[in-house]
Amino acid sequence: MKAILALEDGSVFHGAGFGAATSACGEVCFNTSMTGYQEILTDPSYKGQIVTMTYPLIGNYGVNDQDVESWRPHAAGFVIRELSPVVSNWRADRSLASYLEQNGIPGIQGIDTRALTKKLRVRGAMKGFISTQPISDADAIERAKSWQGLVGVDYVKEVTHKEPFQWDAEDKDSAEFDLVRGIARLDARNVRQPLPPADVPIVAYDFGMKYNILRRLRQHGFKVQVVPATATAAEALKYKPAGIFLSNGPGDPSALGYAVKAVSDLVDSGVPIFGICLGHQILGQAFGGKTFKLKFGHRGGNQPVKDLESGKVEITSQNHGFAVDAASLPADVTVNRINLNDQTVEGMRHKTKPIFCVQYHPEASPGPHDSTPLFAEFRQMIARK
Repeated sequence: MKAILALEDGSVFHGAGFGAATSACGEVCFNTSMTGYQEILTDPSYKGQIVTMTYPLIGNYGVNDQDVESWRPHAAGFVIRELSPVVSNWRADRSLASYLEQNGIPGIQGIDTRALTKKLRVRGAMKGFISTQPISDADAIERAKSWQGLVGVDYVKEVTHKEPFQWDAEDKDSAEFDLVRGIARLDARNVRQPLPPADVPIVAYDFGMKYNILRRLRQHGFKVQVVPATATAAEALKYKPAGIFLSNGPGDPSALGYAVKAVSDLVDSGVPIFGICLGHQILGQAFGGKTFKLKFGHRGGNQPVKDLESGKVEITSQNHGFAVDAASLPADVTVNRINLNDQTVEGMRHKTKPIFCVQYHPEASPGPHDSTPLFAEFRQMIARK
């Protein structure tokens, strides 16, 4: 199966297709993670994006049913250098190619992903078109150019859960794995560590939330009530939460006026708030600040972030194409973390209210665990309130 990837600047890449026999438009971006392609594909923040992996061999450990980060994969297309012909992992349920085929996502392999990544770093993330169906180069380029893009578009309503629900009420999905060897009678895939009591009720806004965020919250003793992205402050507060969590999500934060309004009301309510990624950007707007689009975004598990309060540096997992404008923030909000590559805002804290947020993913999955203590910090902030 032949495949094509076309960019709005007229660039065309030909390769071998895998996954679904279909076509899709999206913003072409790159992720520098060496592993975690399953988590990346199922991260709702990739809605509307064609993801390029910079690591050259992808698919070698297959796909399993336990490591998904949402209710389905959301990436528009997948671009890799080489698809592993062998799936070798004891937890694998299927191959990457069959997983993409089942979910209607086209993939292309055999192209120069290094050249593509260098182009995106110089030109910035671009509109693109990917297809595993017969199409001319000219038509593919025109499809890429005519796509609407991400700016000003609300993708959150397409990925959020439509109804509120309590996360893992029976404590079956949140505990970490406890690897057990040499005991044949145990199903090693399902041996898990004990969980603490769920004694702190919170409400989590689902703007396109990764499930590992919910797992981490439960592991830190939170009883999590998830509400849709469109929930008002009054609808969230009716659950009488001790705190509010604002999740990650896709697209342009400036297109989410309804979310900014709800979070502005929650800021005024005095309830402790913790936000990450898109939640961080929504909080920035609720504070009165503005957001802007980055040239090619931060996507991968090796982004260095400096905590200006402690002086420590965290290596973080990130996935975002927009950022908060530091100069637009009011005096009662302090920027307490910055990205060491480009000095963009990576964290904020309100000076008088129990509110803090980060631009990156403390739950990782995939990525380093340097930032996991932020969940404990949220619990401590609630306890002090």
